[in-house]
Amino acid sequence: MSQKFIKSQNKNHDSQAYGKYFAQAVYDNHFIGTEDLSDFIQRQASVKKSDIKAVLQELGEAFKHFFEMGQKIKLDGIGIFKVGFSSIGVAKIEDCGAQTITTRRVLFQPETTRVVVGQEKKEDGTVKQKYVNAITMLKDVIFEETHENAMKSDNANPNANPNANVNDNDNDNVNPNPNEGGNDED
Repeated sequence: MSQKFIKSQNKNHDSQAYGKYFAQAVYDNHFIGTEDLSDFIQRQASVKKSDIKAVLQELGEAFKHFFEMGQKIKLDGIGIFKVGFSSIGVAKIEDCGAQTITTRRVLFQPETTRVVVGQEKKEDGTVKQKYVNAITMLKDVIFEETHENAMKSDNANPNANPNANVNDNDNDNVNPNPNEGGNDED
């Protein structure tokens, strides 16, 4: 299996990248839900599906509990979850408060691993390693081009038709930066 992508041209006249082509992700039209995730984990581990489902259902409640306490949640091998929000700007400090918060969201920062990609020998004889910060969960994902803009499936089960994909139109401003999302330090 691989993550599919199409070649997409940036058509935003205001962008410095106008006219350039970028790889754009294409997704399956089926969301993996608690049931599917539980089935997969049960096949990988020696835990009953009913136990896995119970844990996954409680995970949402646990997140909410710790978010209400102002905590960040770090899941090893996955990343950090935390609350984020937008606020209306006001002129006076006394007018700034909870009432100015407009949008709430959960922010996710994937766990990264430093991967050496080469080395450079300096004039003084020392060796400098070149590296990238790879998102741990994506480090071994294979990418494959597809020539279909929107491949749709009649099947609700992704295991029945693994090549059923739909174009991701969430990102109209394609970002050519491979380090998209950055490394927000906490």
